[in-house]
Amino acid sequence: MRLYGKLILKGQINLKTGLSIGGSDEDVQIGGIDNSVIKNSQGQPYIPGSSLKGKLRSLLELSMFDTIKDRNRNNMCECGKKTCSICTIFGASANNRDEDLGPTRIIVRDAYLTSETIQKMEDREGIFSDLDLIYTEGKWENSIDRLTSRANPRQLEKVPAGAKFNFEIAYNVLRESDIRYINVLFKTLRMLEDDYLGGNGSRGYGKIIFENINLAFKSVEYYREEEKAYEEKIDSLSEFMWSQSSMNKKITELLEV
Repeated sequence: MRLYGKLILKGQINLKTGLSIGGSDEDVQIGGIDNSVIKNSQGQPYIPGSSLKGKLRSLLELSMFDTIKDRNRNNMCECGKKTCSICTIFGASANNRDEDLGPTRIIVRDAYLTSETIQKMEDREGIFSDLDLIYTEGKWENSIDRLTSRANPRQLEKVPAGAKFNFEIAYNVLRESDIRYINVLFKTLRMLEDDYLGGNGSRGYGKIIFENINLAFKSVEYYREEEKAYEEKIDSLSEFMWSQSSMNKKITELLEV
């Protein structure tokens, strides 16, 4: 096993509905929002890479439920075999995997608001003109006890629809066979677009789309300054069919498979 190269995906996550990924409520005051979103040191909301990676893995496991033979009570795959796309892409625990499975292939970075979105929010421009807070908004929701009819109103904080985040995902090709799992990764990203990210998805939160995507494959020779990176740009995942992509052929040529 060795590093053949890295596939780098960069682009934007566009929120089609509000996003709620929970943060700390330690500083909540009486009458304030009681379900805040996670923020960085500048007070700006972001999408943790762990949240994005975990959701992708969960969707892939759900889609392969009938083929997962070794799973725990939460139906998560625990086989740790090198022939498993789930464990190869997302990793497996050190004490329960084949010796030749190797490390996790995927690296998911934290996704931060684009500079354009930040500026529009701070200037209260366009769709962000009525934000309750600088970068987020509050939404009153009311849960009703169906037995007692007792109401339980609460105010949730969410990142508004229309906000955009910069995302980056790296995929390490450590075996020639890893190439075939890249297609699995793209299918899982497309599944996420038809699902939700974060919390309260059944209430309409968390619908996203990936857009303005730049794909680059950087072979080991690229880092030795002996070869240029191969790049391809696509507007959306719906336009990308890996089996028909010239990039698939190019990667195979670069790796001399």
